[in-house]
Amino acid sequence: MNRNQVLPQVELPTEPNALKKVDFCAPQSYKGAGFLGISDLPRVAEEVSTAIPGDGFDWSIETHFEDSPGSEPHQILDLGLKGRLHLVCQRCLQDCAVELDEKRRFVLVLTEAEADAYPIEDEEQEPLVVNQHFNLLETIEDEVLLSLPLIPKHPDGFCEPHVSSFGDEADEEVSNERENPFNILKNMKKN
Repeated sequence: MNRNQVLPQVELPTEPNALKKVDFCAPQSYKGAGFLGISDLPRVAEEVSTAIPGDGFDWSIETHFEDSPGSEPHQILDLGLKGRLHLVCQRCLQDCAVELDEKRRFVLVLTEAEADAYPIEDEEQEPLVVNQHFNLLETIEDEVLLSLPLIPKHPDGFCEPHVSSFGDEADEEVSNERENPFNILKNMKKN
């Protein structure tokens, strides 16, 4: 590819099925944005506690080529995700809204060998192996799953008290007021 060549920019479609086959090997750059509901992301849908209308993710994609010293320019993919879903709070076991606002940068490579050779020290971008039929929808879903908190919970002070299925606090107070069994032995010793 000529370093001075101006490449066409292709607008990505917003339909989820159209994102399943994107040709990142073509000499062009991409730009696009849209919204994906929870139902468009089946693996994410398995994680949610409640599917509320309006939950989902706004996504944006933009690719461009960057010069790299001593080699051909690398194609860079910038991915933005912003949205909300509901998970189970691990403190109170109630629904908890989780907001995500993520930005990721990938350098697009054609082979696993190129990905393995990419420097681990580069924390700003990671390699992503692409082909002519790349599933961008799956990559978006992967990034949503990787962004979920390990232990979802409400902010401090916002959890609703969890009602125990073994009784309420009034029953506990009654059991604490029972006579200590050792008091009987104490009385027997006095006699």
